[in-house]
Amino acid sequence: MGLSPEQKRFYDDNGYVVIRGVLSREEAEEYRRELHGLAERLQKIQEIDATWSSVRQGGAKKTVILHCHDVQFQSAAMARLIVDPRITSLAASVIGPNVQLHHTKMFIKPPEKGSPFPLHQDYPYFPHQKNSMMAAVIYFDDCPEEKGCFRVVPGSHKLGPLPIQQDDLSLSPEEWPIERATPLPGKAGDVILFSYLIIHGSGLNVSNEARTTLLIQMRDPTDPPTVKAHESRGQGMMLAGIDPSCCTTRVVEIEA
Repeated sequence: MGLSPEQKRFYDDNGYVVIRGVLSREEAEEYRRELHGLAERLQKIQEIDATWSSVRQGGAKKTVILHCHDVQFQSAAMARLIVDPRITSLAASVIGPNVQLHHTKMFIKPPEKGSPFPLHQDYPYFPHQKNSMMAAVIYFDDCPEEKGCFRVVPGSHKLGPLPIQQDDLSLSPEEWPIERATPLPGKAGDVILFSYLIIHGSGLNVSNEARTTLLIQMRDPTDPPTVKAHESRGQGMMLAGIDPSCCTTRVVEIEA
């Protein structure tokens, strides 16, 4: 398990890598049903559309993307998935043996109107000192380009943090149009790893099927955030290895 040397070199050079068939199609379908069931339950009690403000302001028609943070607290199946060695070993190939959770996000782009994500870096939302932060995106259904697949600008992680250009922290669509990014279509069960410094986004879902993904954001536990932001309920959970920063002082138990 984990990345091959060739895959690791590709990640280092390009800021992302696609790993095919990490989950079987049957497993992906089970997780897809789990997330769609979660979305149905949540929609009965709250608004879960996470369409970005720049998309709302610039879109010719209303689009929607269904969203939930910290899905592992809503579904035991998701809790098991985020510690699956097939996933965590990939992250460990990039971060090192100790992999700590930052947050998870479910995204479902509905058929024909699934909101796009403008190009952006994740860095401005939760900057870290050593920039170890990276993420895994898991496709739970086949995702051709017309479904609004993930897109990246290869090698853009080497630019470092870019100036913020929009109120929602996305990049200017005039300078960084979504068409400039490389589409990464995939099959159910594929996983995309990417650095939080790479410029990325996704297109509009114009197909007649939903696009269903899970994002798992991870870091080295010894890489502290530089600002207090984007904190979540599950943050700090160890997905692989240990947290060496938790035991810097000796604890002495005293008997009563």
